[in-house]
Amino acid sequence: MVNVIRGDVNNKPASSRRLANYFESKRDITGSLYLGYPIIGTSQGGYPIDALLVSKEHGVVIFNIIEGTDTDINIIQNGQDESFNKLESKLKGNTNLNKGRKLMVAINVVTFAPTLINKPNNLSEDYIVVTKEAELEDYLNFQHWENSQYFEHLNSVIQAITTIRKRNQRNYVKREDSRGAKLKRLEDSIANLDHDQSAAVIETVEGVQRIRGLAGSGKTIVLALKVAYLHAKHPDWNIAVTFNTRSLKNQFKHFINTFAIEQIGEEPDWEKVKIIHAWGNPLIEGIYYEVCKRHNIEYRDLNAGKQMARLYGQEFDAVCEEALDKISGFEQYFDAILIDEAQDFSKHFLQLCYNILKKPKRLIYAYDELQSLSNKTMESPAEIFGNDSYGNPYVKLQNKSGEPKQDIILEKCYRNSRPLLTSAHALGFGIYRKGGLIQMFDNAELWTDIGYEIEEGNLEDGKPVKLARNENTSPKFLESHSDINDLIMFKSFNNDHEQMEWLVNEIEKNIGEDELKYDDIMIIHCNPLTTRSAVGNPRALLKDRGINSKLTGVASSPDDFFGDKEITFTGIYRAKGNEAAMVYVINAHECFSGSELARKRNILFTAITRSKAWIRVLGYGEDMRGLVQEFEEVKRRNFVLGFTYPTDNERKNMNVINRDINSKERENITKQRKKIKELVQGLETGAIQKEDFQEEMEKLKDLIS
Repeated sequence: MVNVIRGDVNNKPASSRRLANYFESKRDITGSLYLGYPIIGTSQGGYPIDALLVSKEHGVVIFNIIEGTDTDINIIQNGQDESFNKLESKLKGNTNLNKGRKLMVAINVVTFAPTLINKPNNLSEDYIVVTKEAELEDYLNFQHWENSQYFEHLNSVIQAITTIRKRNQRNYVKREDSRGAKLKRLEDSIANLDHDQSAAVIETVEGVQRIRGLAGSGKTIVLALKVAYLHAKHPDWNIAVTFNTRSLKNQFKHFINTFAIEQIGEEPDWEKVKIIHAWGNPLIEGIYYEVCKRHNIEYRDLNAGKQMARLYGQEFDAVCEEALDKISGFEQYFDAILIDEAQDFSKHFLQLCYNILKKPKRLIYAYDELQSLSNKTMESPAEIFGNDSYGNPYVKLQNKSGEPKQDIILEKCYRNSRPLLTSAHALGFGIYRKGGLIQMFDNAELWTDIGYEIEEGNLEDGKPVKLARNENTSPKFLESHSDINDLIMFKSFNNDHEQMEWLVNEIEKNIGEDELKYDDIMIIHCNPLTTRSAVGNPRALLKDRGINSKLTGVASSPDDFFGDKEITFTGIYRAKGNEAAMVYVINAHECFSGSELARKRNILFTAITRSKAWIRVLGYGEDMRGLVQEFEEVKRRNFVLGFTYPTDNERKNMNVINRDINSKERENITKQRKKIKELVQGLETGAIQKEDFQEEMEKLKDLIS
């Protein structure tokens, strides 16, 4: 079948729609039809292709589309010649598509003009014009590609993915069985965007678009490609891309720059494309700071936000809410805003972005609900953006046949293997925790949306269910490179010294024997408040062995994550949005129990899902042994999630028990717990008698019951 990807075809909508309808009905062609894509970078700028069929049966077919009843011979001939030459030059520039001097891809070009009344006279038979679907059928029947083994490489070049892969070449690898060699084969296997990713890149709606996906589903690369595509199509637009994790800035700059050169032949106009922080300050450009400046309202920094916020982690929410309250009329100065990591923002920031957009409000926001490091959940578009005076939602996301998708789900994970991702979900939700579930989706269908299938039971409140991932949503090659006991390790130690000694020995082996590079390794500490002190010892031990390291955001720009010839240590907040082949999670026992457990388990989930190959979860003490038991249970069940879906009341109760709390609440809980402990001790020792508190005891029984 043909996947139709609808790009910007506003200048030729009717004819493009007919071409799309024709190919959507085809079941004997395997490939994709791109409308309004690709844009080929040349020395004169970007050259747009009207439509392109890439298929195993036909190779490449370029469609020059004519919208109208009349044309002339020069438009047809010159258009076909230029399209052919531009695309041939692009494909010939990739060695994987050539054999000697010969390009192994069949390139055909045809003019599709369904409303043309008369074809021009004296048109050479080399220039094909089709006006009816039957003529197109006959034309395709005579086009056969004999070298379909090049199909995957062809897709990669068309989608500009080869330009990313050049960055990670591993020519230094010598041993076939080393981790470096396995990683090279793994990276070579991730060659192309899938259909959902392609749609997310190219299909742009006149309004709000939502992109949901797991960690590792490609959201950041998709957004970067989308920025480059929109900039190539609309160089006059003011486009902003924003995010929560500061170290994402350089990633975005690299990807957008690479893709822009691919599509327009030069770097983007950075005055038109802004890679901008969400908060900002007088020294660093930010969405919120710019809003305050333009609307002449008081800017609030982090310290002010702390005074305004009810909970730790909600400082930015509070300042954005205040800005919305203070501004009665918004200046609109962006044509498109793209938001990564939207799960870490409140609706107030999304509303700010929406309000500063020109009509038709092109806001694209991408998120993974489980990567929220607080206990937030993403609200529906109606709840985020509100209703008009008639009670109708300003934003309603619908996927209509024949139109660009407004709501896209990236269900396939290309970073985490099936065992790793399932383990992360099991621990994140507490599936096999002795104390029961910690949190759960209110919308049970989200499990199937993110790529799980039901093995047994039903996704209904109070009903048992078994969920598993299949090869379609978790490709087999992500786990087949190594034994399961090497893919994932949970290790419990007696004390911190043992943990750090083992960590340092393994890192030394990774660099010296495993043929991994420094930036293939990431060490994540789970508690953001104690990261700096906790990583001091292992960094000193590494230095004694001649291995340099860095703590992200300290003695280097917060926008830089990996260093040159340095092992990266990081807290969880800076780790988000980044990935590495070998990830060590240290002091994981701090995520096992205690108050604010949902947030702690989200931290553990996020840390584990930074790994694109191997994960080591380390800690010590009784709590770490508890985490090991949870992992061993999901492993014993062959990485299937089995549980009874909690009822609405049970989910509400979880939210109360495992909620985020502020410092005052935490202090009060500690104080009351101490009083209860003293009361229990007094009763046990006989220092006080239960009869002394008969009335209070009865009230306590009633409250607990």
